[in-house]
Amino acid sequence: NYARDFIDQGFTLIVGTSFGYMDDMEALAAEYPDVVFDHVSGYKANFSNFGNTFGRMYEPRYLSGMVAGSATTTNHLGYVAAFPIPEVIRGINAFTLGVREVNPDAIVEVVWTSTWFDPVVEGDSAQALLDKGADVIAMHQDSTAAGEKAEAAGARWVSYNSDMSAFAPNAYLTAPVWNWGPRYVELIEQTEAGTYEGGYYWGSMADGIVDLAPIADDVDDSVKSAVAERKQQILDGTFHPFQG
Repeated sequence: NYARDFIDQGFTLIVGTSFGYMDDMEALAAEYPDVVFDHVSGYKANFSNFGNTFGRMYEPRYLSGMVAGSATTTNHLGYVAAFPIPEVIRGINAFTLGVREVNPDAIVEVVWTSTWFDPVVEGDSAQALLDKGADVIAMHQDSTAAGEKAEAAGARWVSYNSDMSAFAPNAYLTAPVWNWGPRYVELIEQTEAGTYEGGYYWGSMADGIVDLAPIADDVDDSVKSAVAERKQQILDGTFHPFQG
């Protein structure tokens, strides 16, 4: 596999960037104790040369829910979700709580695709939600298909991973986004220094590994102000999306 190819080439740090790599990386870490394996998402670590990296994506998910809940006119929002694993469920729950903060009457309907990247399936799932009356679509997917369907329907869209506004400029509202760079630099430095410990990294908005992308220009300033206030409270530690 690719990890073995990298090891054969002399690489001493292997980063696995999908949930499905977890068990294979655990096995490789036992086989190659002098190589560092860091797995993004998942839940396993050996506290030696195999560790786990992830971030509190539920923090910007909550904020994106506030934006989405303010944008709906039907009080029916759709969520195109990948797999029912902890990170995805946390995101749905946080998004829904953010929606409900600003719009207690709104509902969030979830469709599971069992895919991370399948534009056809994800687009069809978004269309099914739109056909049922959803006028805002959120997602936990890697393609832009949900946004493109929202754009065509005159609906709004909360993307994921990065600012995808170029793919559906009229639908786009905002996005919970990742910033992996600083963590990767840290992993490289730890590997080179021999200080990697193979534990759990659980980053936050305060660390900068997750954030909320810029909010669309046509969103009301009062919504932007409310989101900015909540964001600062999350950064200060005075508000937690799952508190209460």
